[in-house]
Amino acid sequence: MNPSEYISAILELSALVTKRYHQLLLHIDSLYQLTCSGRRFHKACHLVHSFTDAVIQDRRRTLPSKHEDDVLKAKAKSKTLDFIDVLLLSKDEDGKELSDEDIRAEADTFMFEGHDTTASGLSWILYNLARHPEYQERCRQEVQELLRDRESTEIEWDDLAQLPFLTMCIKESLRLHPPVTVISRRCTQDIVLPDGRVIPKGVICIINIFATHHNPTVWPDPEVYDPFRFDPENIKDRSPLAFIPFSAGPRNCIGQTFAMNEMKVALALTLLRFRVLPDDKEPRRKPELILRAEGGLWLRVEPLSTQ
Repeated sequence: MNPSEYISAILELSALVTKRYHQLLLHIDSLYQLTCSGRRFHKACHLVHSFTDAVIQDRRRTLPSKHEDDVLKAKAKSKTLDFIDVLLLSKDEDGKELSDEDIRAEADTFMFEGHDTTASGLSWILYNLARHPEYQERCRQEVQELLRDRESTEIEWDDLAQLPFLTMCIKESLRLHPPVTVISRRCTQDIVLPDGRVIPKGVICIINIFATHHNPTVWPDPEVYDPFRFDPENIKDRSPLAFIPFSAGPRNCIGQTFAMNEMKVALALTLLRFRVLPDDKEPRRKPELILRAEGGLWLRVEPLSTQ
């Protein structure tokens, strides 16, 4: 199986899960398995799991037969340590290793959520900057100023904190077009609402990130793209739960810092080389597991002068 088949299977699973969600009878597993969609879902799941299993087994074969601490130190020193290595070498308090199924569950989360959400976030950021060339140009000037007088155009780790306006633009796009539009949480205790009603312990609640980010009582003119909403002066009196693109609390996204840094680097290097222009057709939002654009999100790209 090649990576493109894996990506295709992920996209199909995303569409099938959303379709099933809106058809109440298909929530019954025995019925769903009899449908064409159910069979496609099972096949796509098998493809995704097979791909991840192959990655895990391949990495397991390459790990040296040394003490796990020695391997971790050696890989960290050579900068080849990654998430799969950590999982393969991890043990619980009783000294028991994670099973392949445990590792697969974690790896699936990173491989699926780690690429699809970031791709969606970057796509909508470029779309928003294409529609607002004044913000795009300010981001470009910020990157150019940062890299001025350097021989290399690579973004270093310490550079990531030196791009405040670009970061504001990313956050505003994540508000307007959050890659994950809803999350679910099971109540661990009774929750008393402001009007006195109670959500009982054990109930699974759907938290609508998209609606939270478009609440006009928190975000005036919520459909307007305005990066200055995230100016330090403007966020002081705002609830930290008003902006939750990576969820919040103890079960928030474990990869949120990595994802933000990944988007900063990709966006900075793109704007350094290209001008992004909007397409003639306005995209229509398509919320699945990940927020997409119906028919794809099309933009025009012009290479910048090398002068």
